[in-house]
Amino acid sequence: MIESVYSDLAPLTDREFHDLGKLILDETGICLKDSKRMLVQARLAKRLRTLGFASYGAYFEYVSQPAHGDERGELVNCITTNKTDFFRENHHFEFLAKQVIRQAEQRPASGGLRRLRLWSAGCSTGEEPYSMAITILETLGSSRGWDIKILASDIDTKVLAKAEQGIYEAERLAGIPEASVRKYFRPMEDGQRFAVRENLKELIRFRKINFADAAWPVRTRFDSIFCRNVIIYFDRPTQHRLLERLAAYLEPSGYLMMGHSENLYWVNDLLVSQGNTVYRLRETGPAA
Repeated sequence: MIESVYSDLAPLTDREFHDLGKLILDETGICLKDSKRMLVQARLAKRLRTLGFASYGAYFEYVSQPAHGDERGELVNCITTNKTDFFRENHHFEFLAKQVIRQAEQRPASGGLRRLRLWSAGCSTGEEPYSMAITILETLGSSRGWDIKILASDIDTKVLAKAEQGIYEAERLAGIPEASVRKYFRPMEDGQRFAVRENLKELIRFRKINFADAAWPVRTRFDSIFCRNVIIYFDRPTQHRLLERLAAYLEPSGYLMMGHSENLYWVNDLLVSQGNTVYRLRETGPAA
């Protein structure tokens, strides 16, 4: 099967894989292991055909040129993996409702603001931040009187565009209770798709953020950051730097949600496990 797909292209050589891997590492911080070689070959094949290149080496020479920054963006879009669902790893949304939001509700009693800040870091096609928004409105009953903002970021511009559009096939909503579907989505004319209603969309701001950049366009601290199934694509030193930076954007009482396979025991000097891949800052954690 693989041979028939790539019969019109020269196979990806060791040198080409190394060069492309180095470029992707420099551009995004993503570390491509040898096991990802066939994935890189498969995902870039369409770009080679679109641009008329017969080899991955020729494509690398093209995309490496400073004038072709837009194509480096396409390269990143091809390589990044975007697997997500509404209310994926639902225990995090239960924790968001029972702990994070309830904690925010108690602030006005001691002179605090009715304010909530969340970050979906690696939001993919938007299911995660919309799930966060549904959880907030279902828990609070209404956003009236509250200052609520959800930052939803990703490096992939194509999935960000889809997320901001907020239109999903009916089967994508299978994990949402029927009453919530009626409340937060409107059916499209084709009867096969649903669009997110404005009361959810108005809570979310979508931004492209590359974790490899020296500075991020973020100017606040968060009550909770969801960064799930993201750091698995980085090597350990990059993971540590990323976690330090994310921790610096947490409120002292904030929580970091990680993916089910991302055990952070090796940064227990920075973060304290709350169970179920939920973490809090140690008191000696970094300041933003």
